[in-house]
Amino acid sequence: MTNRSRLIGILMATAAGLFAGAAQAGKANDTLTVVWRDAIPNVDPYYNSLRTGIIFQQHTMDALVYRDPDSFQIKPLLATSWKQVDEDKLEFELRKGVKFPNGDPFSADDVVYTLNLISSPEGKVSVPSNYSWIRNAEKIDDNHVRINLKKPTPAALEFFSMITPIYPKAYREKVGAEGFSKAPMGVGPYKTVKVDGVKQIDLVRFDEYYEGSPKGRAKIGKVSIVEVADSATELAEILGGRADWIWNYNADQFENIGRVPTLQAIRSESMRVNYLQMDAAGRSGANNPFTNVKVRQAVLYAVDRETFAKQMVQGDSKPLDAPCYTSQFGCLQEMAVKYRYDPAKAKQLLAEAGYPNGFETELVSYSLDTWIAAVQNYLGAVGIKAKVSQLQVGAVIQRLEKGDVPINIGSWGSNSVNDVSAIFPVYYGGGTFDFAHDAEAQKLVEQGGSTNDVEARKRAYGALIKRVTEQAYWTALATDVKYYAVSKDLNFKPDRDEMPRWFVSSWK
Repeated sequence: MTNRSRLIGILMATAAGLFAGAAQAGKANDTLTVVWRDAIPNVDPYYNSLRTGIIFQQHTMDALVYRDPDSFQIKPLLATSWKQVDEDKLEFELRKGVKFPNGDPFSADDVVYTLNLISSPEGKVSVPSNYSWIRNAEKIDDNHVRINLKKPTPAALEFFSMITPIYPKAYREKVGAEGFSKAPMGVGPYKTVKVDGVKQIDLVRFDEYYEGSPKGRAKIGKVSIVEVADSATELAEILGGRADWIWNYNADQFENIGRVPTLQAIRSESMRVNYLQMDAAGRSGANNPFTNVKVRQAVLYAVDRETFAKQMVQGDSKPLDAPCYTSQFGCLQEMAVKYRYDPAKAKQLLAEAGYPNGFETELVSYSLDTWIAAVQNYLGAVGIKAKVSQLQVGAVIQRLEKGDVPINIGSWGSNSVNDVSAIFPVYYGGGTFDFAHDAEAQKLVEQGGSTNDVEARKRAYGALIKRVTEQAYWTALATDVKYYAVSKDLNFKPDRDEMPRWFVSSWK
């Protein structure tokens, strides 16, 4: 029996026995129980690149500014105002009277400490390109800081809002990096009371959270995040009343979940892009077939992305030609070379590349098994025999960091930053996740990200998109649709930036 059939069996067998009063989680004890399968081995947001880590951060560690999920407007958070002094300097006025959960006051010292740490090579953050544009931060006085940039950075406030939370300087210096990962602390709607990133994280409402935050005071008293190994367990937990919220289940379960009396089935397209990436640079071995551009092009012709979007992801999913999300500044889809489904063309290119009978390879992914199987079948149909290694997301990232992955299916949500400077430097900027190592692409990444001139940015990013699609380094399989199953007792609204905001959720 396939995993998909097993999930359907679990669903139909369990749904009939559900009743509203049976839940251990939920409204009765004011605890929102979240179950997901993306463990966070290190909950310090600067030392993981996981979406789940960003979600944890948004609830427990505020940044200088906040981006409204509906309007995408930047609003005051720990900073009450800001100004662009010149093209490479920003100044922030900080909110007064804010305290961390241990009682320490928030001040400019915390901001300067955080930004200088994460932007330095010694900081060793997981995604250096997110902060490499910061030269340093300096204290003007207790309530004002100046941030000096290495170059003009048009998306600076986007980065500050989504992925730049502020450390409590005195506390982090006292406990060190390892101690902070076990007992993190920040200013947010919730404070952390228990951390085991691969098993459970417990949050409680921070009742001393400051007035005036656009996030508002949390309405639900506790959030308990439970880590599980697979989607079958995840689904069983919510069907058994032991969870109030799950996401990222197989699209085929959507209609069935919607029939369960105690649950709501919700889906919403997000900014996340599901992709197929190949090791063009030979990091996994100089003789791997994907160093040949014709092999990479063959792979792109071999995959029916229209059908993948319609049948695998479903909902509003759509294939993309450029390796970025359509709303992001600089995502010029018209500049991309287009690869329409053509298995005959794929076979021809493989033969021209010296592989008339195809070849064997390893396909690594943390995606849903049905998605992986679909890609595996498309490749097999043109002679590429892919042995699947399906791992949890953290394990896949570790292998990508080592560089021993020939081809992988993954996804990137750009940390919800609505600018291609949150995706192109990651995959084409020469860093850990760059499996192209294309000097021309790296040059264009730098050009597009180092000027405030809108037209110059568009020219650079357009040329980059043309370059990387000609070379077939990476293809966007489809935009992502987030699938949620939540308790009928819960008021929950998904946002297009793929950031569940439990601090605005409430019980009905």
